[in-house]
Amino acid sequence: MTIAKFKYSKTIRNWLLIGLIMLVGQVILGGITRLTGSGLSITRWDIVTGVIPPLNAQEWLAAFDLYKDTPQFHKINSTMSLSDFKFIYFWEYFHRLWVRALGFIFLIPFVFFVLRKKIDLYLIKRLSLVVFLTILTASAGWIMVQSGLINRPWVNAYKLTIHFMLALFVIWAMVKTVADVYIFGTKKRITLHKIVPITIAVTIVQMVFAGLMSGMRAGLYYPSWPDMNGEFVPDVLLNSEHWNWGNMINYDSYLFAPAFIQFSHRMLAYLLLVVTFYMFVKLKNQVAVFSKRWLNLTVALLLLQVFLGILTVLNIEGKIPLFYGVSHQLIGLLYFMSLLFLNYSLQKKR
Repeated sequence: MTIAKFKYSKTIRNWLLIGLIMLVGQVILGGITRLTGSGLSITRWDIVTGVIPPLNAQEWLAAFDLYKDTPQFHKINSTMSLSDFKFIYFWEYFHRLWVRALGFIFLIPFVFFVLRKKIDLYLIKRLSLVVFLTILTASAGWIMVQSGLINRPWVNAYKLTIHFMLALFVIWAMVKTVADVYIFGTKKRITLHKIVPITIAVTIVQMVFAGLMSGMRAGLYYPSWPDMNGEFVPDVLLNSEHWNWGNMINYDSYLFAPAFIQFSHRMLAYLLLVVTFYMFVKLKNQVAVFSKRWLNLTVALLLLQVFLGILTVLNIEGKIPLFYGVSHQLIGLLYFMSLLFLNYSLQKKR
């Protein structure tokens, strides 16, 4: 269903696009924070006072002392210097500052536009959903951080995946809002349009495994392609005795879960290639020019995404390469968004 006939100003449209871009930036900053091991550097969540970082040597030492009480410092970073701590602190601080800036840029104009009656009830409901999901995502993020401050040196992979998926749902809600405001849709009903929701569903499953890949650092265990350390199916997956929930929970101490997650992630990537190209072949001669642009972009982004995924795996040397890892995440996110925009462009206008 498309939006009611309400005329939105250029200011409203630009504001929504800025909000969407900032949401994408937030997810990417989360990826950088994860890959640099920065997520546990700030052990407190002070919404107001946390805006101001340490400003002198004494404050930096106090922040460093708090980090020294974490399992990550004792088990992994016990030789870290103050300058190294400042590096990881910067990324986590920037990540949190971006969230605050997003709230400031989004919420204040939102209230202003409501009071000035520049937006209608439909858009108020859509944006209220975005705000609700954003708050939920931030709350899940703090729960995730807490999971790495007691006993274990990393955040829990499953809680990280929940946080990541909630962030994707925020972006999904925002994409739908932008599509409504720009009145996406078609006058012609596309009989084969169901392939797009199917592709979206496969993508969502792949995103779940992507979150688990990141949380379990599963890429480190099999840094080769097209095989997995010389095997198509890792030997640990062929033994039925390994298939139990305990091995999925204890992913830090046993190989089964990382092997299962990475193998599934690869197989889903191949499936997504097949489904996306099938979608392209079926729709390319039926859709309008506007929709075809999204269709072409979707295919191009997926090919680039697969290529970056392969480069990420092949360039692992004890850790995930930052450039390839972040690029892989960004292009994957853009692919997901283009798929959503394609879907909304094919829905019949009312």
